[in-house]
Amino acid sequence: MNQVVVKYFALLLVCLLSAGVNNSGIAQTPVGTVLNTDKLKSYVAYFNAIDTETVKNYVPNDQAIEWLSQNVPLFECPDTTIEKIYYYRWWTFRKHLKQTPDGFVFTEFITPVNHGGKYNTISSALGHHIYEGRWLNHPEYINDYINFWLYVDKKTPKPHLHAFSSWLQNAIYNYYLVKHDKTFIEKNLLELNADYRLWEQEKQLPDGKFWQFDVRDAMEESISGGRKIQNVRPTINSYMYGNAEAMVKMAELVGNDTLKERYQQKAQQLKSTVRDYLWNDTASFFEVRHPDARFANAREAIGFIPWYFNLPEDKKKYAKQWDQITDTTGFCAPWGLTTAERRHPTFRTHGSGHGCEWDGPVWPFATTQTLKGLSNLLTNYKNKGNMSADVFYDELHKYARSHQKKGLPYLGEYQDEKTGYWLKGDNPRSSYYNHSSFADLVISDLIGLKPRADDVVEIYPLIPKGKWDWFCLDKVMYHGRMLTILWDKNGDKYGKGKGLRIFADGKEIYSGKDLKHVTAKM
Repeated sequence: MNQVVVKYFALLLVCLLSAGVNNSGIAQTPVGTVLNTDKLKSYVAYFNAIDTETVKNYVPNDQAIEWLSQNVPLFECPDTTIEKIYYYRWWTFRKHLKQTPDGFVFTEFITPVNHGGKYNTISSALGHHIYEGRWLNHPEYINDYINFWLYVDKKTPKPHLHAFSSWLQNAIYNYYLVKHDKTFIEKNLLELNADYRLWEQEKQLPDGKFWQFDVRDAMEESISGGRKIQNVRPTINSYMYGNAEAMVKMAELVGNDTLKERYQQKAQQLKSTVRDYLWNDTASFFEVRHPDARFANAREAIGFIPWYFNLPEDKKKYAKQWDQITDTTGFCAPWGLTTAERRHPTFRTHGSGHGCEWDGPVWPFATTQTLKGLSNLLTNYKNKGNMSADVFYDELHKYARSHQKKGLPYLGEYQDEKTGYWLKGDNPRSSYYNHSSFADLVISDLIGLKPRADDVVEIYPLIPKGKWDWFCLDKVMYHGRMLTILWDKNGDKYGKGKGLRIFADGKEIYSGKDLKHVTAKM
């Protein structure tokens, strides 16, 4: 028998024998209302068995089951590809958790890299880390991580927070919508204001537009950009819009009317900038503009980022852009959504594998942003064009399926769009690349738990009609309550009755026969 298989079953046996206790024999955090941790333990035992674990951080593999059982929502569904990668992504996420003298931080690369800051931290995927980490049951990890970037990093000899564009303020507000910790916002609001103003000093033009080098968007070697070209890009302008909108909400939360009014003006100006300056009506696409004001004349995945922040107006002409993700000459490829349109004459011409090319290969970073934008289009807009839950589901499933290398679960930097080959090959730095999110897309977009400021649970599932007969998302800590969301078409899977049900701390707060957009008061 294969040694990996033997190791897997041995670890699984240990997991089953130790179910319900931690290494000290103390009972673990209670399981959810409906699900237990058996499935999580089985997956983790398998992931551990195929892993060499060349790097160990705060939670080594032999403690992964205990930590994940205490921290992540439980999930099961009929799509075993999505289900497996849901747990795989949590398993890889905890690999990057470090305990430092300055608190907990998350890394991007599992091995040290020259461009890393203190503790090998990198800010390029900071927004993804916070969106993903907001669903951890215990907030200390993300609280410490945000504290590191706001207060510790700037005191280092070479601060790294502004080494890459960021939607930090937006991510922190969306973190608040899950944890509902007003004191955390009160503590950090003025520092977030100072951070925003620093971006204005560094990257804002006199007319209010923001510019950025493609490499500082973490998107080097792009078709439209350049490492030394000060382009006006949909990335940073959308990020700063999202940050300004978040500052409005946070200022309102703490009663700072001056700050609220200031950021309302900033947000409106940036919305106009993206709409009036970056929309190429000829291409029906949001595009980069060069310093001489010429359009780059290249459709790139960054053109979908405005929808990540619900920035575009709800009009048919903007929704038409989304047709490009189902077009095989656009962004649709066998292994995922490309970072540039496949029809472009310079698509994949920058020398694959010799750097970090964003001229076409599939990047999980961009896939995450595009799928979040598509989810927002489908849930918040009337004009959806030809997009539907089927399109979202198919692309999310493709994204999950792409997490493989030589037939085993894997997460790397970027992939060949036709073959799925990870273009960094066996380079150790590429393994477990923490540069995107996945669990958040399952929780907040596929299942559709939409965090809100009030004590209302809103569900807007993007599961195509008739696709699943059942699913359960359990042990979700939301506003201090433990949520369970389940769908049981026939009522014989979970024994709770037919249809859609929502529980808060085990008490049913909603039941209905259809899988649809619903709200329920906690």
